[in-house]
Amino acid sequence: MNKQEVFKLLSECVLLSTASFSVYYILSTFLNDPSHRNNDEKERTNKHISNLKKQSPELNNIINSLSNYEKILLAYLITPEEIDTSFQDIGGLNEIINDLQESVILPLVYPNLFKQYGSLLSAPKGVLLYGPPGCGKTMLAKALAKESKSNFISIRMSTIMDKWFGESNKLIDALFSLANKLQPCIIFIDEIDSFLRERNSNDHEVTATLKAEFMTLWDGLINSGRILILGATNRPNDIDSAFLRRMPKKFNIKLPNDEQRLLILEKLLKDIKINFQLSELVPITNGLSGSDLKELCRNAAINSTREFIRKNIINDSEKENNFNNEITLRPLELKDFIDSMEPERVMNLRNITDLD
Repeated sequence: MNKQEVFKLLSECVLLSTASFSVYYILSTFLNDPSHRNNDEKERTNKHISNLKKQSPELNNIINSLSNYEKILLAYLITPEEIDTSFQDIGGLNEIINDLQESVILPLVYPNLFKQYGSLLSAPKGVLLYGPPGCGKTMLAKALAKESKSNFISIRMSTIMDKWFGESNKLIDALFSLANKLQPCIIFIDEIDSFLRERNSNDHEVTATLKAEFMTLWDGLINSGRILILGATNRPNDIDSAFLRRMPKKFNIKLPNDEQRLLILEKLLKDIKINFQLSELVPITNGLSGSDLKELCRNAAINSTREFIRKNIINDSEKENNFNNEITLRPLELKDFIDSMEPERVMNLRNITDLD
C-alpha cells in the first residue's frame, strides 16, 4: 500500500468519524435531550431558578446540581410567595381547614415537634380532596401550600408524558428527586383519577410501567414527613385501591349547606355594597357550588353595571368624556342575583316563594 492509498484511507476514516459524531450529536441534542421540549418551559425554568437563588443562597448548590429532567419539572414549580390564596379566602370549610392545619401543615412546618412518637405523628404521604366540581378543592390545595410555606409542584398527564420510550419514567423519577431537594414540597395532581385510575390487564405497557414507577418512588420517599402527594378529583371510585391506600387522609368537599353558602357569600361580597340581607339570598341558592356562587355574584355585578351603561352612555362626545370621570354604581339588589339565575331555577323559586 503506497502513501497515497494510506492518506486516502485515513481521510475516509476521519470523515466517517466526523459524520458519525455529528449524527450522534444531532440525535442526542434534538431527540433525547429533554431540555429541548419548548421555549415556554425554558423561560419558566430560568425564572424559577432566578427566584429560588434570590430567596436563599443555600439553594445555589441544589439548583446547580439539578438534572435536565429536574429542570423541566422546575417549570411547573410554584413558590409560596407566588400563591395569592390563603385559608382566609375560603369560606364554609372551617372544619376541613382545621383538620388540615393539625394533621398536615404542622408536621410539614414543625417536623421536630412530632418526633416524640416516632413516625406516628408525621405528615401523611398522601392527601385526597374529592367531591363535586367547583367546591374549592383546588383553592384548598393552593392555600395548603401557602400556609405551610411549601414549594408547590402542579403536574398533569401532559407534564410527565413523553413520546420517547423511557423518558416518562425518568421524568417521574425527577419529580420525586426534585421534591426531595426542595422540601417542604407538595406535589399536586389535579384530576388524579385520569393518571392513577384502576389498573387492569388492558393497560398499555407505558401506562402500566408509569404507575408502577410512581408507586415505587412514592413508597421510597425519605421519611422526613416534608413531602406530600396531594390529589384532587370528583371521581374517587376510579382511583386504584393501591394508590388510595397511600393517601390515608381523605376529605370529602361537599356542596355547601345554608350556613356554608352564607359564609362563602360573605367572602365574595365583603367589599361590595348591597341593599338587602345576605340571609335572603341563601335559600334561593340551594344546590349551588362555591364556583357557581362566585359566577352568580359576578353576573349580578354585570347586571348593575349594564344598567348604568345603558342609562349614561349616549353617542355624544361631550357626554362620553364625562364617563371617564369617577363613577359610582348603585348597591347590588336581590333582583340582580335573581335575574342572573337560570330561567328554570327562577321558575321553581317563583312556584314556592313570593319573589314577585
